[in-house]
Amino acid sequence: MKIAQFYGAVDFHREEKIAYARFLSPHRVLSTCRLNGGLREDLEYMYNHQSCEPRAHTGTDLCQVAVKEPERYQKRIAGKANIPPAKSASLGTAANMNNSAIARESFESLEVIAVTTAGVGGNGGRAGDPASYYQSEQGTVIIDRAPPRAGTINTMLFINEELSKGAMVAASTVMTEAKSSVLQELMAPSRYSQGIATGTGTDQIGIACLMGTRIQHTDANKHSKLGELIGKAVRKALFEALNLQSGLTPDSRRSSVAQLARFGETEESFTEAVKKRLVDDAGELFKANFLSANHDPVTVAAVQALVHVRDQFVWGVSPIGCIHEIMIGHAALLASAAGGREIGREAMQKRLEGYEATLESSSLLELVHRSFAIGYSMKWKGRFDD
Repeated sequence: MKIAQFYGAVDFHREEKIAYARFLSPHRVLSTCRLNGGLREDLEYMYNHQSCEPRAHTGTDLCQVAVKEPERYQKRIAGKANIPPAKSASLGTAANMNNSAIARESFESLEVIAVTTAGVGGNGGRAGDPASYYQSEQGTVIIDRAPPRAGTINTMLFINEELSKGAMVAASTVMTEAKSSVLQELMAPSRYSQGIATGTGTDQIGIACLMGTRIQHTDANKHSKLGELIGKAVRKALFEALNLQSGLTPDSRRSSVAQLARFGETEESFTEAVKKRLVDDAGELFKANFLSANHDPVTVAAVQALVHVRDQFVWGVSPIGCIHEIMIGHAALLASAAGGREIGREAMQKRLEGYEATLESSSLLELVHRSFAIGYSMKWKGRFDD
């Protein structure tokens, strides 16, 4: 079914598990496609498709065929939509094609359209994280564990004016920076380190620009209007796609547990750790009211601050010699937020009973757990006394 047309030169369709663009006029294409990837000027189609379910889908050989026999794979998939394999660039994902997000940005005669599918929960990674495999003369060698299937950000970008070959590459860098900026704002966790994700291990792109136009762009950097439009369109489409596919939104990140997830925290570990530090019925009261405590804006902000301060030490911005007093100071703010009462650094130091801050994730989580417990233990104490 045709669902859109872009600048009178691209028809966009969705058929079953394939979302594809048919070029009505010649386009220059840059893509990560295994078979017809790189820079091409002879393609007539570009498509994104769902190759498997996001989780536990082992009853298909498509993923293995895609890696080992890309020509056979592309012929199999493209044929489902009557797309000529030799004339198409493909992107693949486990994301639902019904969750494709389309964003348009324009300035005067220039128009940029981004079409994105996105998942980051299972495969988010930070550039420089430990690898899962390497390629040798004998083939692919697994280093530690095979990378998970779930989690891919795919973006197709369409531009109604011609870009030089170099500008196409520049456009790809702006696309990548736009993607990473969204993940940074959402504090999406890497699944391979304690860092913030900059993408996933399976991200793919396709860029298509209309050829033979009166205006020809020789750059697409962030100083150019073209670069600005690319950044805006990609960001808008990615925010929407993450929401559609997995409900990942700025609002969903307003959660203390979500902010601590990259350090191994879960709802169960969080509630149990705080509960065991509370006496009498306070532990059960905290557990029963976990959602309220977890999503309280002031408390979440205090957790965010504590996490960010810890990052500053990891990144070498703050001197490690000051870690204890700085972390204790921010822990006091967290306890005050959790309890709705002011508590100073010295009082917090006494309540922490000799706690020593380190860069270990366990140290951060212990500090958060203790701070929550200290604050919650004070929350109702003496409130209704005469």
